[in-house]
Amino acid sequence: MVLLLFFLLWERVTHVKEIPPWLLPAPSVIFKEAIASYPLFFPDIGATLKLAITGLLLGSTIGFLIAMMLHLMPSMRNAFYPLLILSQNVPIIVLAPLLVIWFGFGFLPKLIIIILVCFFPVTIASLDGFSNVPGELKHYMRMSGATAMQMFTKVELPNALPPLLSGVKIAATYSVMGAVISEWLGAEKGIGVFMTLSSSAFRTDRVFIAIFIIVFFSMILYSLIVVIEKKLIKWNAKGGE
Repeated sequence: MVLLLFFLLWERVTHVKEIPPWLLPAPSVIFKEAIASYPLFFPDIGATLKLAITGLLLGSTIGFLIAMMLHLMPSMRNAFYPLLILSQNVPIIVLAPLLVIWFGFGFLPKLIIIILVCFFPVTIASLDGFSNVPGELKHYMRMSGATAMQMFTKVELPNALPPLLSGVKIAATYSVMGAVISEWLGAEKGIGVFMTLSSSAFRTDRVFIAIFIIVFFSMILYSLIVVIEKKLIKWNAKGGE
């Protein structure tokens, strides 16, 4: 209802204020253009989704493996944790040209950008999950004679699953955006390319189409992770709400 009211207000304002379509098109204009230009951007959706999903899977996997390594080796955590923070202080838009110089204009530099965007929230969330195990559980496991590996697999890893999936949900919302940014490097197709060409031609209605597509698929990926979380973590059924 809130979204419906927002679009109705948007539609009303554009008509009352007589805002030109190149500056701010009405939702009805955007919808009509989406139907008319559907054959133009449909192939771009598949290219962007392929890039985003691949980057999300790889970034989440790498992020979890880094978190597990840093947790099991505390000395490495003290050494490399600051580097994790520094990796997020370098603007992607500045790093992108360097990746093009090093790896060319192919699939790899775009994938690296999405991995850099996605791995950090997964790593930080997993580290917090590993560390925030209730003390009484650890005490009980030690009294039972559990080894360090048993402590990790039976207590710390299950405890880290809810934060891990929370990090993956954040990464999922970033993945589509990261894919679009990476396509600005010079891809042949993708929503980022469609958005760039539309912006250069002052087709504001098509720019909004690209924005709505990005938001829609980000929400789809987020919702998919929520469903997986509810299926996977039975003891934390409210975690995805």
